[in-house]
Amino acid sequence: MNPQTFLLISKDSELKRLIESASPQANIHAANTVTEGLSLWPEISPLLIIGEGSSYALTPLLEYARQTADPPPLLAIGDRPSVKDAVELMRAGAADYLTKPILPEDLLTAITRALRRPSPVTSSSRHDPFASIISVSPQMNLMKQLAKEVAVTDATVLITGESGTGKELFAEAIHHYSLRANGPLIALNCAGIPENLLEAELFGYESGAFTDAKRAKPGRFQMAEGGTLFLDEIGEISPTAQAKLLRVLENHIIDPLGDIRSRKVNIRIIAATNEDLLAHIKAGRFRLDLYYRLNVYQLRIPPLRERLEDIEPILLSFLERAKLERGCRIRAITPAALTVLQNHDWPGNVRELHNVVEWLTITCKAEVIEPTHLPASVKTAPPINYPSQNPKPSLLAFGLSFQDMEKQLLEEALRKSSGNVSEASRLLKMTRNTLRYRMAKYHLQ
Repeated sequence: MNPQTFLLISKDSELKRLIESASPQANIHAANTVTEGLSLWPEISPLLIIGEGSSYALTPLLEYARQTADPPPLLAIGDRPSVKDAVELMRAGAADYLTKPILPEDLLTAITRALRRPSPVTSSSRHDPFASIISVSPQMNLMKQLAKEVAVTDATVLITGESGTGKELFAEAIHHYSLRANGPLIALNCAGIPENLLEAELFGYESGAFTDAKRAKPGRFQMAEGGTLFLDEIGEISPTAQAKLLRVLENHIIDPLGDIRSRKVNIRIIAATNEDLLAHIKAGRFRLDLYYRLNVYQLRIPPLRERLEDIEPILLSFLERAKLERGCRIRAITPAALTVLQNHDWPGNVRELHNVVEWLTITCKAEVIEPTHLPASVKTAPPINYPSQNPKPSLLAFGLSFQDMEKQLLEEALRKSSGNVSEASRLLKMTRNTLRYRMAKYHLQ
């Protein structure tokens, strides 16, 4: 492999000049088509391949790479934004995906990241960060699959769901599964910062910007450089902070308080909320344009009451952790006690279940949890409205794969909406862009 050689597959001469500007030390060999590039590849043994085109056009490069002992990374470039192309190429093994127009600094960052990317063998053998999200339910396993697909892109993600469902766990897993995994993951709970301090916390400030600013301090955006910024409770930010955040999402530029210079940032944003942002928009508390910028790809984490089969494995995982940390003796739960837990409404979701387990590790002296061991809060609360004579059927009984289940759900929504994408996306509680991507994936019209 030639340490200074790049193979460029594109008819765009301006793109070649841009690469020369970003990496002046590289010796760039250009080919107009993928076929020409495949012929040139063995001759020059490139360190990096930069290919412009759709997933359909560039897939032969990745197929050839799988037959090569030490393949170079592929940096894919699209002439327009396409979630479908990005997901398909990244899943097939591309190192990164950019869309035109491309800034020189963004291209340099992508090239540097691609050249540092671990080999496919190393990547495939790494720990799956989504394994920390305990679930057996089809709903949650589908959410994890969708999260993995968007993780390998650089798309902004909006995670919605009730408090305690695990939105932060998903944000962490997405970061650690992404190409930004070697960069920092910086989190900020927007509801936990007073409004008058939130802008300074997000964007940083220069010395003398306000009375107590004795020295300059970088904001969370600068701290997340090269990585991911997770903004929890995004619905709580002020109108002024919303306007500044919109500018960051549009131009990747921040304005620290007291600084006359704007600064470029290279970050990915994941936002989360347990509130109805559309209701906030109608009430004038949240910007519609910011909502669309954040809601590029939405993941709705289902509450615990919608996935009762997850209660037992989550409870057992908490017990196992308690055993390792402080020698907890509890090792199992009886079916009767489990039924009590499944009849509880779980307004606090997994966080509430964790509190119940903590209470049990203190009060329960037996090795197996019985109904009498459970706290009154889960025994006296109103049960979920599932008639006992008509138990909720398990989706696992149908023997469907994730793909089959997802396709049937899409088809049903499209039938009920008579093919109206806006109505179908409302029924499925996903954005129209997400729905169109899923339709294209399954060739649905």
